Amino acid sequence: MDAVIIDDEKRARVNLALILNEYCPDVNIVAECENLSQGVKAIRKLQPQIVLLDIEMPGHSGLELLDFFDESEINFSIIFTTAYNEYAIKAFKFSAVDYLLKPIVPEELADAILRIKKQQLKTQNYGLLKENVNNVYLGKIAVPSGSSLVFLDMEKIVFIKGEGAYSEINMEDGTKHMISRNLKNFEDIFKENPIFFRPHKSYIVNLSHVSSYNKSEGGSLFLNNKVSVPISSDKSQIILDKIKLVKR
Repeated sequence: MDAVIIDDEKRARVNLALILNEYCPDVNIVAECENLSQGVKAIRKLQPQIVLLDIEMPGHSGLELLDFFDESEINFSIIFTTAYNEYAIKAFKFSAVDYLLKPIVPEELADAILRIKKQQLKTQNYGLLKENVNNVYLGKIAVPSGSSLVFLDMEKIVFIKGEGAYSEINMEDGTKHMISRNLKNFEDIFKENPIFFRPHKSYIVNLSHVSSYNKSEGGSLFLNNKVSVPISSDKSQIILDKIKLVKR
């Protein structure tokens, strides 16, 4: 498979090339580019199967590469590389797009290449990723709904109910959104946000929408929309401490 590397740092390009040569000998590096302009030209000319794309480059986001191609033209798989950014990583996880944290771990890069070989990255939704990267800074998340994207204000999410590989997002105004993401996915996204908590294996709640706590029958939370959510026995004290903190 042919690959194009796009990264403004020469050291990063050299490092990626060395790792690919040693751990992925069947990947042929056809171009190393130091900016988006060079990268776009290389992709159009050389038609690689893989693009290793740095997200943070001076004056640009690697995501801007997507502006140069229609969806029908993206016949290559992208592996994004990035230094740790809490908000961007949440957006990547939610959008189910492959990324690697710098410094690159050789085994993780090899695994990402293997997923491409198995064509598990063909369904990547780069449009969804771009919207989520933009919106996560604004306190919103973009979720797919049919052929459209719906932007949800995170503060107005009352609770999320997990149903296997799907999750039902329940909003303040009573609307519901069924999303093909499991609850663990949302737990990772909200990990640093103190108003969201997972009191039970099947629920994540927005603590600012909790109206009362019932200690009987193992414990449950009553929400402002009159819904009752169970609490796992090991979460009782944690939930009390968190509610006190949020209500302050």
